[in-house]
Amino acid sequence: MMLKQVIKTTAAALLISGSLNAFALESDRNQPISIEADSGSLDQKNQVTVFTGNVVIKQGSLNIRAHAIRVAQDKQGNQLIQAEGNPVHFGQQLEDKGYVEGSGNQVEYESSTGLVRLTGNAMVKRGGDVARGAAITYNMRTEVYTVLGSKIAGTASGTKNGRVSVIIQPSTVNKNSKKK
Repeated sequence: MMLKQVIKTTAAALLISGSLNAFALESDRNQPISIEADSGSLDQKNQVTVFTGNVVIKQGSLNIRAHAIRVAQDKQGNQLIQAEGNPVHFGQQLEDKGYVEGSGNQVEYESSTGLVRLTGNAMVKRGGDVARGAAITYNMRTEVYTVLGSKIAGTASGTKNGRVSVIIQPSTVNKNSKKK
């Protein structure tokens, strides 16, 4: 039972954004979660689950690919989810919001704070809008994104010069990309 809860939380938390969870296809939430990996382990005593080697998580239109995913839960039920890859990739169809995809060398989610962090060549794309940087943080509670360049984040940036890059399409372009 605990493993199923951890697996569900892993998939849900790695959506990378509270808006993803809020606007994800309703049908996705009712789909089974499929996890494939080269290996997996569950330490029930310490509440830690680890999947390694070509990890693929699918639930409806949600697709997550990573080299390794680790989920730890404390006694209060708070979870820390860490995914590593070269890079970690995710994507999901959103309810009336088009498709969102992203990547980062590391992705971390803390349920106690509601923070999602992508670090190392971080990128999030929705419709024609794209944000790139060394790190992207999303606060699910305040719905605030922060994008940092490599000089501030201290890690590899998704841009050549290490600065933040954001492309925002006119609203007419985003409306057209939702229809795809």
